[in-house]
Amino acid sequence: MGGGLMRLMLAVDGGNSKTDVAVVSERGEVLGTGRSGAFVPQRDGVAAALDVVAAALATLPVWVPRGGFDHVSACLAGADLPVEEEALAGEFAARGLGADVVVRNDTFAVLRAGASAPWGVAVVCGAGINAVGVSPTGAVARFPALGRLSGDWGGGEGLGEEALWHAVRAEDGRGAPTALAGLVAAHFGAATVEEVVLGLHLGRIGEGRLHELSPGVLAAARDGDAVAGALVERQAEEVAVLAEVCLRRLGLLGTPAEVVLGGGLLTSGDPLMTRLVEELCGRRAPLARLVVADLPPIAGAALLGLEHLGAGEAALARLRSRYRGDATG
Repeated sequence: MGGGLMRLMLAVDGGNSKTDVAVVSERGEVLGTGRSGAFVPQRDGVAAALDVVAAALATLPVWVPRGGFDHVSACLAGADLPVEEEALAGEFAARGLGADVVVRNDTFAVLRAGASAPWGVAVVCGAGINAVGVSPTGAVARFPALGRLSGDWGGGEGLGEEALWHAVRAEDGRGAPTALAGLVAAHFGAATVEEVVLGLHLGRIGEGRLHELSPGVLAAARDGDAVAGALVERQAEEVAVLAEVCLRRLGLLGTPAEVVLGGGLLTSGDPLMTRLVEELCGRRAPLARLVVADLPPIAGAALLGLEHLGAGEAALARLRSRYRGDATG
């Protein structure tokens, strides 16, 4: 920051449900935090997504520096491809927030928030599902994370879609009986699953609400419903596969390494999901150590920013202390 003695960094965690920002000094002091709505550039466009960041900045109790921040560390949902990262970084710079901008996918924030070192693997299973890995040498393993188009399966939205599919077929006789039929109808206040399907088709129910079914799927699986149980087991298998592939691609499968778990489906403490993920990861990556972050993703974005500025361990520890115990964000 021109003329300033203390460099300032802006950390951003832009997610599908909320956007957090934090202004952090190079000493690791959090000078202000703000929050606004969902960051969804694929749906709303880059400019509108940055408007969400601007709204979060407007809630800060500190001024945005006239010449912009010395560094912007932005971990963002929808930054899945290099061209998307470049477009988002360009918009940050165009708005005068700083010339030194690094945009990453939001999964990197989860990794840095949970790992004890700047390397490891993170698997996030929230509204969607994604994974990244960073080796001790800085090599990166990642996926396009474009949904079924790029081979993904699951997450809250995917699990909700699968639950609806099975519920429809159970109700009309094409599929096996399952408690998911009653779950789907009851959740949306409908008499039948068909009524829910028509509501989705006609726009009376937003398709984005299907992720709301995932806690019910977990509960039905715990109660012994075979269809729900198969879905939860497949979800756990996908988590284990992502972890294994990242570790293998980075040459870390035969090395003790941390696998950070993030997203609501993996951090809710559901006993069945937890047990299945532990068992399946144990088979596929026996040397991996599963970790659930005790810091929120915004802290991960800030730690990445501090490391970019060359901050020492004292600054990193100060930042961690500020956010410790607030892993939900």
